[in-house]
Amino acid sequence: MKIIILGAGQVGATLAENLVGEENDITVVDINAEKLRALQDKFDLQVVHGHSAHPDILKKAGAEDADMIIAVTNSDEVNIVACQVAYSIFNTPTKVARIRTNQYIKYRDKLFNKDDLPVDHFIAPETLVTDYIRRLIDYPGALQVVEFAGGKVSLVAVKAYYGGLLVGHALSTLKEHMPHIDARVATIYRRGHAIKPIGTTIIEADDEVFFVAATKHIRAVMSELQKLENSYRRIMIAGGGNVGYGLAKALEKTHSVKLIERSKERAEYLSSTLENTVVYAGDASDPELLQEESIDEVDVFLAVTNDDEANIMSAMLAKRMGAQKTMVLIKRSAYVDLLQGGEIDIAVSPQQATISALLTHVRRGDIVNVYSLRRGAAEAIEAIAHGDSTTSKVVGQTIGKVKLPPGCTIGAIVRGEEVLIAHDNIVIETDDHVILFLVDKKHIGEVERLFQVSAFFL
Repeated sequence: MKIIILGAGQVGATLAENLVGEENDITVVDINAEKLRALQDKFDLQVVHGHSAHPDILKKAGAEDADMIIAVTNSDEVNIVACQVAYSIFNTPTKVARIRTNQYIKYRDKLFNKDDLPVDHFIAPETLVTDYIRRLIDYPGALQVVEFAGGKVSLVAVKAYYGGLLVGHALSTLKEHMPHIDARVATIYRRGHAIKPIGTTIIEADDEVFFVAATKHIRAVMSELQKLENSYRRIMIAGGGNVGYGLAKALEKTHSVKLIERSKERAEYLSSTLENTVVYAGDASDPELLQEESIDEVDVFLAVTNDDEANIMSAMLAKRMGAQKTMVLIKRSAYVDLLQGGEIDIAVSPQQATISALLTHVRRGDIVNVYSLRRGAAEAIEAIAHGDSTTSKVVGQTIGKVKLPPGCTIGAIVRGEEVLIAHDNIVIETDDHVILFLVDKKHIGEVERLFQVSAFFL
């Protein structure tokens, strides 16, 4: 696939890194020549220096025969105009834009269509991050929660702790513990390495366990791996930007929410807009303010300002002063692995959330959801099976006979309203939503080909 990425910032560079090794022809456009040189030194791709929305620059990048343009510059307006130029002049089939301004998102249904602004798919990073963190709050103790098939089934990552009912026991005993609940362990990461789970696999303390289950059973399965935490009630948010505001608005009706915003003017606006959130104008790393607002009674401290260092320092301080859990927004992906697990319980990367959404539109075959896991090393995929036994490599096959690539497992199938946890004897049918877990994303091409319908195949 020939893909042009507009913008060589963190998202554009990470996306290029994800796609360049997957038999794609990648060209990156940016006005910053230094960023382009750094990318070209690291990866086998083409670069074009210039303004991402200018027709001559897009032509130089190969827009005339590109399959897709992904506009992720720092300017919404540049991204939108670039999609318009790609459509009007080059007739580019697929156009994806990152949109961050709430005013555009608010009127998206009227704006983004072929008759007005021809953006085929738009990605709103702040909304993605807000939804991501909200799911973590809904499932206390989870490291990551991703949903498929309209929320019917979820893939959850949890750390197994001493005292968990299943810790020290084989996976085969999971059914004995929960005879009326079906779940499947997709993979286990032990000391950073993936282990393909089988019935005799023993769960050890500190294992990072990814399991698939119907969403309504998630908390029951989590209780087998760790002592189930109480639901979070008291939330403190540091930062009143788009993410902080979105979280407060989403949580204030069901939780007790306090928000600290450094800018007095912004704090006044938030106070007048939010209904049940207590807003303070101040510094979230001020120990006196945290003590006054009973930080030791807070269930979750969320640091979501635009400054990584400020987020880290305020969260560490909050934890030391008694906050039960800390979650931190970290823009620099390299920091995530270094920080998570100590005084910072969960580090959230907006880049990875954005990349997941972008990959959904890049993958071949009818792949409707893609989630980047473990900082991009693994992927969870929702693919729809089409065709019949003569045109599809999966339809009419039992799960046990599907030729999956190494490190790939099928976790569940959603058939209409029914969730079927994967077992070898289940036959895949047309229109099934198949949930897969891929440990090594270098095999993604093989997964894509499995779900592509062909008039004939070997």
